[in-house]
Amino acid sequence: MRPLRVPDPALSEAAGRALAAALAGRPLVSAERFTSSMRTAYTGPGAIPVLRPVVAVGCYPAWPAAAAHTVLAAEERTRVRGPVQRHGWQDAVDNDARALLAGLPKPPVIAAWYATGRLRAWAGPSGTVAAVDGRLCRTVEDKASFDQLLKDAGVPDRVRIPCVRVDGRLPGLFELRRAVGADRLVVQAGADSGGRGTVFVDTDADLRRAAAMTGPYKVAAFVDGWSSNTTVLSVPDGAGGIAVYVDRPSHKAVGVSEAGIGPGKSVGNDWSRPWPGPAAADLVEAAVRIGEHLWRTRRMAGLFGLDALLTPDGRVLFNEINCRNQGSTEVSGTNQQLRGLPPFLAAHLTVVLGGRADWLPDVAEFNAGTIAAASPPGPGPFYLKLRHRGDAPARLTGLKGPGIYRLNGDRLVWLREGAHPAEADADADEVLLTALPDETTVCLPGAELGTAEGLTSGPGSPFAAPHDLSGLGRGVIDALSHQLVPVPVPAPSAFVR
Repeated sequence: MRPLRVPDPALSEAAGRALAAALAGRPLVSAERFTSSMRTAYTGPGAIPVLRPVVAVGCYPAWPAAAAHTVLAAEERTRVRGPVQRHGWQDAVDNDARALLAGLPKPPVIAAWYATGRLRAWAGPSGTVAAVDGRLCRTVEDKASFDQLLKDAGVPDRVRIPCVRVDGRLPGLFELRRAVGADRLVVQAGADSGGRGTVFVDTDADLRRAAAMTGPYKVAAFVDGWSSNTTVLSVPDGAGGIAVYVDRPSHKAVGVSEAGIGPGKSVGNDWSRPWPGPAAADLVEAAVRIGEHLWRTRRMAGLFGLDALLTPDGRVLFNEINCRNQGSTEVSGTNQQLRGLPPFLAAHLTVVLGGRADWLPDVAEFNAGTIAAASPPGPGPFYLKLRHRGDAPARLTGLKGPGIYRLNGDRLVWLREGAHPAEADADADEVLLTALPDETTVCLPGAELGTAEGLTSGPGSPFAAPHDLSGLGRGVIDALSHQLVPVPVPAPSAFVR
């Protein structure tokens, strides 16, 4: 792999100063499932110390190389990891989080995916939640309204998927197929994430499952190809307008059953694979139009994400928007660092707090650089989601916790500490394993075991095709499974506290 470009120290310092000014001495608090959130910005190349949270509140404990100054993790109380715990962690730490943040010397600034009543309660009457409002998030992300959003933003027809909106009861399969011109359908509803709210429809039984969701519905033609995620940053230009910076698009593997991931759900993203130049140009143009439209109509600034499909014949088609931080935000920040810039996250928090991210480059030059960087292969970062695929509770044993490992045959060999994707050379079979449970934690079927991350110029990609793992990806998942030792089922009281 060729040498990596390191962020300009002067730009990292400028980004840190701008955020520090926006914080105005208030403590930065992270409230996300992973208490190592924002580590790509405060570890690794061009680290920005002010982005290391004073307190991180979440579900899974951090490890020393990636930890905030103080960590409050629900799992440290329950010692159980599973689907229920990852969705209910705020309940488990609610009282302690309120008390911890109330005891800070100044009212906190809470960085989160979106602002909720609970997070506002944690922040207190004088605190701030630095995130898009949850109600605005649900409105913009409403899947049934997405095509209208594209129309209103002036996004060309050529990058829109044929679809119809259904406000009442879903019609029959024949009628829907005729309406969108496809045999296989995708029915979506609501504003959920992680593949929830999406049903692939091939049969009447599938359509009944889709109809069980609460409408209105978006019914679209199924499109074959690679799913993709793109991180976008909107920054007010100080003259009433908005500058929209578009990151390099990913290749996202979806519905990989051997990884324990269901239909419609992502198993991770890889930014090393090339995109056709015309498709990348169409993507950037549409993202800018959407960002400008959301600013004009809703004064929405900061980070948002666009999900799209890259077809086998090299076209891009958009299928979803997420107006918030996403699961891909952490690792995608490495893309900006590879271009010599601090991660978008630094600008996002500064802008949301009313500050000026005046260290950003010229937006036209940046977006032209995105199109140019998308066409050749790597180097680029990736992450692969890791799940407990078994059907019985287990403990993860025989590893040294999160850090850099090498895949050696069917085993993972510890190499060194680490916290940043760029510290692992996947082309040499290295991966950064993050957020692993310790040996005292019981992992239930379907539990998140963490992520495998790294940097690759292509050979180290974890994906071989839109729905298939590569040899490296399969090897890491299988090797991790070898470290899981079955244990008795925990007492029911351990599941939720």
